[in-house]
Amino acid sequence: MVDFSFQLYSARNFPPLPELLPKLKALGYAQVEGYGGLYGDAENLATAIKANGLGMPTSHFGLDQLEDIPVTLRIAEQLGIKTLICPFVPPARRSTEKAGWEALAETLNRLCSAYASEGLKFGWHNHDFEFLPLKSGKFPLDLLLEGAPEMIWQADIAWIVRAGEDPLKWIERHGARIKSVHVKDIAPAGQNADEDGWADVGEGVLDWEALFSAIRQHSGCTSFVMEHDNPADVERFASRSIVAGNRLWS
Repeated sequence: MVDFSFQLYSARNFPPLPELLPKLKALGYAQVEGYGGLYGDAENLATAIKANGLGMPTSHFGLDQLEDIPVTLRIAEQLGIKTLICPFVPPARRSTEKAGWEALAETLNRLCSAYASEGLKFGWHNHDFEFLPLKSGKFPLDLLLEGAPEMIWQADIAWIVRAGEDPLKWIERHGARIKSVHVKDIAPAGQNADEDGWADVGEGVLDWEALFSAIRQHSGCTSFVMEHDNPADVERFASRSIVAGNRLWS
């Protein structure tokens, strides 16, 4: 059995957040994962999380937020965050050249070192664009992990599939760097258009039983975060997904 976390970005369209937290706890979630838009009132968020017996060991921060190291350290301390994860760069910052990704890796490596000196881990969360090969034939994800050797990888498996890549290949290739995984699912072709083609875990096309097995075999991953990028019903997603996750894990 694994202690599943819940990415609070999944609930952004279903306020108020404090009403969801006890429901997540009752469903069996042990943790939640934050994202940049929540930190404006970190103190009250921390109180609500603690009051419901949850933790927030991992959390997403935009690159601009991460560059403001003193503020990010204060937020991490308030919320008990142990691993800071950069989840995205906007299209304008996605180079088509190897040098551009190497430069981003240098930035991430610098931030990784800065936060490590404060006792925090630092990671990268992928979407699909890191698996689109450059003119050189190199993959952006390889360049990021090579250029920031102490940075962990939070693998979003479904985005790897959306990029047309085999996630099992990438799990084997960089399993040593995977310390956290986003657990999500993709609807069968033509379904769930109102949810951007995503599905509750166990209701889609991904073979999570095989994926969990590969993750256990090739990585030391200890963080498993349920996410749906655009659920029509957040409580439905949260409930179905943890039931399926517990079944497929075992």
